[in-house]
Amino acid sequence: MDQPMNEHLRTTTSPAVTTLADPLVNKGTAFSKQERAELGLDGLLPPAVETLDEQVARAYEAFHGYDKPLNRHIYLRQLQDTNEVLFYRLVTEYLEELLPVVYTPTVGEACQRFSEIYRRPRGLFLTWEDRHRFRDILRNRPHRDEDVDVIVVTDGQRILGLGDQGVGGMGIPIGKLSLYTAIGGIHPARTLPILLDVGTDNEDLLGNPRYLGRRARRLTGAEYDEMIEAFVSAVEAELPGTLLQWEDFATAHAYPVLSRYRDRLLTFNDDIQGTAAVTLGALSTAANVSGTALSEQRLVILGAGSAAIGVADMIRTAMIEEGLSEDEAAARFWILDVDGLLVRSRTELTPQQRMFARDDNEVNGWDGTGLAEVVRRVEPTALIGLSTAHGAFTEEIVRQMGSTCERPVIFPLSNPTSHSEAEPADLTRWTDGRALIATGSPFPPLTVDGHEVPVAQSNNVYVFPAMGLAVTASRATRVTDRMMVAAARSVADCAVRAAHGVDGPVPLLPPLNGMRESAREIALAAALAAVEDGVAPRATEAELREAIAKTQWTPRYEV
Repeated sequence: MDQPMNEHLRTTTSPAVTTLADPLVNKGTAFSKQERAELGLDGLLPPAVETLDEQVARAYEAFHGYDKPLNRHIYLRQLQDTNEVLFYRLVTEYLEELLPVVYTPTVGEACQRFSEIYRRPRGLFLTWEDRHRFRDILRNRPHRDEDVDVIVVTDGQRILGLGDQGVGGMGIPIGKLSLYTAIGGIHPARTLPILLDVGTDNEDLLGNPRYLGRRARRLTGAEYDEMIEAFVSAVEAELPGTLLQWEDFATAHAYPVLSRYRDRLLTFNDDIQGTAAVTLGALSTAANVSGTALSEQRLVILGAGSAAIGVADMIRTAMIEEGLSEDEAAARFWILDVDGLLVRSRTELTPQQRMFARDDNEVNGWDGTGLAEVVRRVEPTALIGLSTAHGAFTEEIVRQMGSTCERPVIFPLSNPTSHSEAEPADLTRWTDGRALIATGSPFPPLTVDGHEVPVAQSNNVYVFPAMGLAVTASRATRVTDRMMVAAARSVADCAVRAAHGVDGPVPLLPPLNGMRESAREIALAAALAAVEDGVAPRATEAELREAIAKTQWTPRYEV
């Protein structure tokens, strides 16, 4: 019997096909006639030659051809994997509209359904079994000939407010790095998303036959620490000088990991420090609007996880810069978790939580230590939610706060939207339009005193892309608290500048559509702080500004 015709078939991929398959060099229909002839692309593309602007218009129309946010997210990810210049030009041109699709809240659903919608690999997946080969695996990165400026890494345990998503957590580093590039201008070839697959305790994932991750319980204790150490050591050896951003680690790991490595390499935790910096920026603007100093605020924070404690710690640091002692600054906070107010008699508190615990004598005679009672007793000027407890800021609580504070600052920061502590429209109604509001997820504009006012979204995107730009341009070796506080204050300055000459209420954060420009100013503030702290080479403001401008990549085709 004759052998099948394809028994010994061998195929060779042409250089032209390789060019079209590489999203960093592929121009698609924008390849000129001359380029098509020189690269052997004739016949492989439709005959029309488009400009980048024409491609963006077509891609934008295609984006609107999908009605569901998840389908739009999938479309954008496919575009990113096909033509990165076009993807980033589209995102930067329509940033405010596309941000909720590229990142929160839509990325949450994309993480939950990662194994269903998986199309093409992006980034690196590291497992316990490969821990002795991590450096070799880092060499498998797609652009091995390029240095890496920024890594975003997660273990998938605390994805947004959705909990353990296992391997699906990879959607977060991919989305985050897309914004490092779109806003901060970090070249896409110099970014690297990484998922540390330490297993999952999510029963739905373990029982899902389509689950693409390591089908085992999460590593804990010494094994978990060993894997983190193996990863960090591999990064130090293979990619020294790279900014390593920790993302969506559970509270039990977030602080210990950050504390262990923050003085060893260039690293920060965005949930702890990035969230805190943006919140501080919005709070600084709110304090300016209300005519009070930051150090005069009385803050009640609902939520005591890593993000909430990070927010409190950074605001405390800024208060100390304004002249308060450490104890005086800590005394401006009342922090609650699911069991009520943090008090010193609670033995289960972490060292970071204990720093803000109140003396038990303070609550003698109180009717419990729940949120309503704390607000009634404390008469706060600011109420911040990082609890993922939907609707926790009730009408009763908000009206009580508004009765003792002329311009109550209320930040329901939990995301996605389904976990927000309150709706901005309700907060406006319950305070007769007096509340100064920032949210963690996007909400439609409000009407206040006849003016349409955008709801400030306290999105970490105001800080982390700028921090990546700052450390890359300044050649910083560490990320310090002073750099984060400087970035936060610059966020507030950008908001004030953007509002100059605008009729109506002052927005608490800068407009998203101008974020590439704002990112340069925020990066400059952080870079100057890096120089002052001695973690970056000496440079003048003019030199740093020039370095930042040269570093910020712009999506356009190379001629």
